[in-house]
Amino acid sequence: MTTAYTTVSCGLPRRIAAMLYDAILLYALLFVATALLLPFSHGRAIHSGNIPYTLYLLACCYVYFAWQWTRYGQTLGMRAWRIRIIDARGRVPAWGAATLRFLLSLPSLFCLGLGLLWSLFDPRGLAFHDRYSRTCLVRTGNTVPA
Repeated sequence: MTTAYTTVSCGLPRRIAAMLYDAILLYALLFVATALLLPFSHGRAIHSGNIPYTLYLLACCYVYFAWQWTRYGQTLGMRAWRIRIIDARGRVPAWGAATLRFLLSLPSLFCLGLGLLWSLFDPRGLAFHDRYSRTCLVRTGNTVPA
């Protein structure tokens, strides 16, 4: 990172805690997003395996994460656990980096979390999707002069 401060990277337990917090919030968001579709399905349940519905929910997840990352540098779960996302210049990521991070985080999580476990062996504590989107999770309030 080329910031004026040396940042303290976010550890795996803190990262997972923020993810669990965000999962609760995301579940509520997806519940509301599904409720918005009920008038179009005449109140009937949407069957599992419905590809347009799955893509709609994935788009909702993307907007939840990418909008907060690019606007505030943190989701609500990240804020609760004092984590911020920054790019290589120490700023909030742009939409391109946020999109790449979101897309890379999907296989990172769904391959048994191996992308997250990567952070245990990475010299800078970066997960797979951090490294290849050129973003980093840092603890807020824990910076020291370089």
